[in-house]
Parts: sequence; C-alpha cells; structure tokens
Amino acid sequence: MSLSPDLILAVTLAVVAAYVIAHFISRIAESVLRAVIADSNLEAMFVDRPQRIVRLTIFLVISTALIFPAARIAGYETVLGSNPQAVVGWLLAAGLRIVVIAIGAYLVLRIGSAAARRFEREMSRGTGLDVIERTKRAQTLGRILQKSLSIVVLGMAALMILRELDVDITPVLTGAGIVGLAVGFGAQTLVRDVISGFFLIVEDQVRVGDSAVVNGQGGLVEQVNLRTIVLRDESGAVHIFPNGEVKTLANMSKDFAYYVVTVALTYDADIDGAVDAMQKAAAGMMNDGGFRPHILEPLDVYGVDSFEQGQLVIKARIKTVPQKQWLVGRELRKRILQAFAQRGIRMATPAPQPVLMGERTSSKFKMQNSNDVIQQP
Repeated sequence: MSLSPDLILAVTLAVVAAYVIAHFISRIAESVLRAVIADSNLEAMFVDRPQRIVRLTIFLVISTALIFPAARIAGYETVLGSNPQAVVGWLLAAGLRIVVIAIGAYLVLRIGSAAARRFEREMSRGTGLDVIERTKRAQTLGRILQKSLSIVVLGMAALMILRELDVDITPVLTGAGIVGLAVGFGAQTLVRDVISGFFLIVEDQVRVGDSAVVNGQGGLVEQVNLRTIVLRDESGAVHIFPNGEVKTLANMSKDFAYYVVTVALTYDADIDGAVDAMQKAAAGMMNDGGFRPHILEPLDVYGVDSFEQGQLVIKARIKTVPQKQWLVGRELRKRILQAFAQRGIRMATPAPQPVLMGERTSSKFKMQNSNDVIQQP
C-alpha cells in the first residue's frame, strides 16, 4: 500500500508536535537543574546529559502515542488490531503516567545529587582549618544522603510503575512487612550496626578523609556508611568494620594534630644546647614557606622526660593542621639531626635487648606510639 500525502502530512505533524512537547519539557528540567547547580563545571554532567535523555524519552513516547491516531485520521488502518483505540488510550493514560514516574524519579535523583555536590562546594569555601573540617563532614553526609535518596526514590517508583501495569502490589507490601518483622527479630546485629552508624555520623566522630585508628587498626577513612566504616591502610589493604563492632576509635586528624618527637641523648650531652637546637630547627621550619602553612604553633619542648639505661629522653611536640603532622614531623626530625651534628651533640644508641630462647615478638603488628598511625598518602 502506497503512502498517501494525507498520511505523510499527519505523521509529520504528529512527530513535530512530539518534538515541540519534548523540547518544552526538557527546557523546564534544564532550568530547574541549572538553578540548583549554579556551577558551569558541573553542568555538563548534571544538566546536558539529563536534558538529552529526557528529551529523547519524551519524544519517543509522545511520537508513539500520536502517530497512530494521526494515521487513522488520515484513513490509514494500523496493524494494531481491531481495537487500536484501546492501545492508544493505554499509551495516553497508563503509559504516559509510567513515563512521567520514570522521568520524575530520574530528575529527583539528579537534583538530589546536584544538591549534595553544591552543598559540598558551599561548605568548602573560605579559608582556615574550619574549611577542612566542614568539607569532610559535607562529603560524608552527602554520600549518605545520596544513597538513602536513591533507595527510597527507586523503591517508590518501582511500586508506582507496577501499580500502573495492573500488578497487585498488596502481596509485595505484605511481604515487605513480613521481611521487616523478620529483620527486626533475626538481624539484630544489622540493626545495631545501623543505629551505631547513625549516631557516629550525627555526632561527627569520624569523616571521609580522616586518619583514624579503629579497634587498633590504623588507616585512611574511605567510606562512612550507616552499617560499616571502610579504612585503607598504608599497604593498600582495605579493612571493613561493622559500626556495631567499633569498640575504640581514635581520630588522628580532627581540628588539629600534634607530632610528638622523642630524642635520646647520652648522659654527658649538653641538654640546654640540645633543647635550643630543637627549638631553632622548628623555628627554621616556621620561616620556611613550604612548611609554615602546616604549622599552627611553635615547638613545645617538655624537657627531660625519662631516664633510661644508658640514655635520657627529651620529649617535645609541635601542633599542625590535620593530616600534615607526619610531613612536618619527618622534616623536623631531619633538621634536628642536622642541628645536633653541627653542635657536636651525640645521640644515644640503645643497647640491644636480649631475646630469650623460644620468645616470639609481635612488635611489628602493634602500634608503638601515636606517630605510627598510617597517614594519608
């Protein structure tokens, strides 16, 4: 059967109408997303791509819904059967609602993701230590909110689409209630982990990017979830701790940090000269533009901290910004060693400790002091 001019005209008008409607709806979605993001660097990811997807989806659905009625008006019988009105009616009713639900869920997820990123960006503005703390907290809360929003929105959208497809969702809701009851009785550990994770996040005990020691294991915090904390240690191994199993948690990078330095000298060493050399070494770092931004206070020398076999120990500490205590500490140790060498101050050499037959040491598996915590690479 040849295509008549009337059919071509009707189909063309239907396609043009579908394009205009899809373009109008996509422009509305674009304006909403741009108002939320307000950042040209993120618009390509969160505006341009969603706009194309929304426009294409709406165009295909509306074209399908309009072409068949247009063809019948032009006198062309479709192959949909004897009752094409029912198909078109379903497309314009339930089918269109399904598309609206899917697009709405997609837009809500995109807007939520854009809002979370904007929240992180706003919290990262400014200068000072508060910015670092706010940024960590914003990243942690942003990831939790995005995951929670995705679960809720996708679950609700799936149930609404099943209802539009005339699928009885009552058994699904009933089953969900039974599963929830079973979880309440049988998964008490899971519930404990989630509740512990909730309070851990609300109380701001640890954030993504912190250096922490959890149950004796040090590492960099990569994820803080409602159920688990994920650490990566110095060797790259990932350690996962259920929040309910966290007995001890030491955050080594919250607000500020200290690097503790202990120096062992011989008993005949010039103690006052050693203290002066340490202070001048730290002062030189504070005058160094590469280290000054990381140091908050001058070196605080405690003095002689202990007398040991064949040596005395001088202890000091220096206050730094979070995550920079190890960088500052290593440079400080090097400069102290150079200052001692210039002044002829000899450091003590500890005597080897005898090892009894059959004795096993496990010192390499233990944290020696606070400066052995795994730092951020």
